[in-house]
Amino acid sequence: MQASPPTQFYSWQNYQCAYTLHQPDNYQAEGTPLLLIHPIGVGLSGKFWQRFINESFNQGYSNIIYNPDLLGCGGGDKPHVAYTPKDWAEQLQYFLQNIIQKPVIVIVQGALLAVALELVQLESNLIAGLIFTSPPTWTVITNQYSAWRQKFFWNLFDSPLGNAFYRYARTPKFLQSFSTRRLFAVADTVDGEWLNTLTADAANMATRCAVFSFLAGFWKQDYSSLIAAIQKPTLVVLGESASSMSQEGKGETPDITLANYLACLQQGTGVKIPGRNVLPYESTTEFVRAIAPFIGVPVRM
Repeated sequence: MQASPPTQFYSWQNYQCAYTLHQPDNYQAEGTPLLLIHPIGVGLSGKFWQRFINESFNQGYSNIIYNPDLLGCGGGDKPHVAYTPKDWAEQLQYFLQNIIQKPVIVIVQGALLAVALELVQLESNLIAGLIFTSPPTWTVITNQYSAWRQKFFWNLFDSPLGNAFYRYARTPKFLQSFSTRRLFAVADTVDGEWLNTLTADAANMATRCAVFSFLAGFWKQDYSSLIAAIQKPTLVVLGESASSMSQEGKGETPDITLANYLACLQQGTGVKIPGRNVLPYESTTEFVRAIAPFIGVPVRM
């Protein structure tokens, strides 16, 4: 296992933002860097990717990996604001322009696909390709929430009632139950490492704003036109047991979801692997092998 590198910081819009930089022993400067976009949820941050990073280097990846914490999560500042996908995309645009300064392959988990799509619009010249990991069902990613509905739910969450809910949601009992019911295909893979990491990061109540912004649905828009406009190679990776996190996508199978994404993407390819909705964590070895050809790494058997 690679030792965790020290957290580094940069300033964006007067906020302190955090990231870690991971360089393998066989690092090759000509390789395309990877930029990871972590999911949003109770206790989630860039630490979500640690298993993936370790396994990538075990399997011979030579790509340098940039793993930022989105504002409101992890080691950076956590202002009390409602975050939109464009806010986080602008943070990553600055990160690309001023820290990385060369084209990357973006790997994005889950519904934070909305952030990656906004980022492509802002800074396509610094994106060489994209990997959508466990993206939302097509029904969900093309469903437009009204602004009043988003504002209503934000105001509901950003209240004493919402604060009380967050205190309960960050308990190990709730996190284990939710992870088993909604995220993992195999209950036994909801392990101590997963739960301990979530509870530790969620101990800071300031992390609730990012979570509540996500739950309020600020990311729920019709993104079909942005997906169709992508002119970069794109890989879609779905779990064989993938399920919708939203009611509107409950009837959509992984095969249907994958077919819809590939029909819309200009340069899309897709693959299914064992697992459900958090593939880089639950099915790490399979995920690393599945994306290796796309990244340009020989597959190790």
